[in-house]
Parts: sequence; structure tokens; C-alpha cells
Amino acid sequence: MILAAGKGERMRPLTDKTPKPLLRVGGMPLIEHHIRALAAAGFGEIVINVAYLGDQIVAFCGDGARWGVSIQFSREDEPLETAGGIIKALPLLGEQPFALVNGDVYTDYPLAQLRRVLPATAGAHLVLVDNPEQHPMGDFCLALEPIGRPSIADEVPTSGHAVVERAADEIGLTYSGLGVYSPGLFDGCEPGKRPLRPLLSRAISDGRLTGEHFLGTWVDVGTPQRLAELDARLGSRAED
Repeated sequence: MILAAGKGERMRPLTDKTPKPLLRVGGMPLIEHHIRALAAAGFGEIVINVAYLGDQIVAFCGDGARWGVSIQFSREDEPLETAGGIIKALPLLGEQPFALVNGDVYTDYPLAQLRRVLPATAGAHLVLVDNPEQHPMGDFCLALEPIGRPSIADEVPTSGHAVVERAADEIGLTYSGLGVYSPGLFDGCEPGKRPLRPLLSRAISDGRLTGEHFLGTWVDVGTPQRLAELDARLGSRAED
């Protein structure tokens, strides 16, 4: 699932007439970078949630055939926040764990790796990164000891470290917007606007949240300045 329903308030005026996922960086819209990367990683079915200027995203992506994937859309009358958008899209996502990609980040994370992760029932596996300048304290911490491959896959995640809450004065790591989620994480949640963080905290309390620390390229494309900096960086890379 690619999250693409936000209004992109911090990106204005760029997003006054263009939804943030269609802003171009490195010669193509942000969302196309994700679709191409998911297709190359072997993901054949993609769900995209849309709200603000969503018809433009639908028109651009179509059915996904030109990238060799099948795309379905979960339409929201208004942005439902992360968990709310996922809950609305669950009928399209099915009963198996699914990869989640935040549409307003750029990364070279090897997405095929997410296909090998099996989160615990009612749990998730998060990709964490070093803290960007705008988020210096981070979101979570990782336990020191890794979790090994289990004998009962339904009860324990396959790999990674347990994710733990960050103490108020502790510097942690930042959630990248990439992860693998069990549909069971959202059991009992009513439809509507709902943030994701409380559900992740509940999973931490239940010992059902794991994570990994990714050291490669990751950019939160949240402002016009960061978009321009990334575009220049990718342009220079292309010239090399």
C-alpha cells in the first residue's frame, strides 16, 4: 500500500493544484519512484489511498499496467490519517501481511527485503532510520538483542529487533514510513480518522513490534526546500 491521501500543507504553494505524490523529483513524480521500486521488488498488486486532488493520482497511475503491476485505489472523502486510511483499504489489502510505503518519502531501501518479513499476528515490522534534522529525537528505539527466526511464525516476527518506546530524554530512531503490517494490528478499530502511533504503542506493549535500522538513502520530502535539494541531488547523480 502506498499512502498518498495527504494534503501536503507544508509543500504549498506547490500543492495548491498538484497533489504531493505527483510532484516531480529526479525527472518523475514521487509516486512513480515508489511504483517502479515496488514492481522491481516483485510486488505485483498495489493499493493507493487518495483524497486531496485524488483524481489526478488516479489518472496518472491508471491500472498500473505500464509498470507491470495491478493498482487499485481506496478513495477517501477527506484524509483519514495513516491508520484510518489503512483500515478503509483493508478489504482491498486482504488477509495477509502487506508492505506499507509512505508516499512522501524518497529512499533506496531494498523493498524486496520486505517480502521476506513476517510480522507477528496483530503486529508490524518497521524500517527505522537515523534522525533527520527536523526530527532530532526520533520516534522509537531498538532493543539490543536481535530476534531470531521462530519455530512458530504466527507468534513471533521472523527477524529484526524488538521496537521499544523512547524515553523522554532519549535519542532514538525515526520511523521511515516503510514497514510490513499484519491486518490483525487493526482488529477492533472502527472506521474513521485515526492516527497510527497509538496502535504501534499497543503492539510494543504486547511485544509484537519489531524493526530494523536502515543506513541508506532516505529523505522526508516534506517541504519545497527538501524537494528542491533532493531533485538537485538526483539530477547530479544522473549526470554522473
